[in-house]
Amino acid sequence: MAPGIERHASGGPWETTFGYSRAVRAGDMLFVAGTTAIDEDGVVRGVGDAGAQTAFVLDRIAAALADAGARLDQIVLTRMFVTDISRAEEIGRVHGERFAAHPPVASMVQVAALIDPRMLVEIEVMAYVGP
Repeated sequence: MAPGIERHASGGPWETTFGYSRAVRAGDMLFVAGTTAIDEDGVVRGVGDAGAQTAFVLDRIAAALADAGARLDQIVLTRMFVTDISRAEEIGRVHGERFAAHPPVASMVQVAALIDPRMLVEIEVMAYVGP
């Protein structure tokens, strides 16, 4: 393992197969991989509800951050990948509620599809965790 780099797994179904970590801390930065609304049992949560999926995703991200010793208020960037940009208001509202007191820079981009057609949103983040 490279010095100064910590890798954190969540045990998600694709981490081992696809060869990635849920979160990686490198120096003062913590990166959380694209996260969707799939739970630990492989069930897609909030099917058909972009707001509910966004809330579930942000809860999973908060758990990944906590596992690495960080918090939501340390997030400095969010990238939201959505399958239907017409649902931006639903997704953005939940994002806005969670980050109202500490807004990161953010982008929302429509994509053709996510790994499961029931998934409506995927979010990845970067956090500054400091020395």
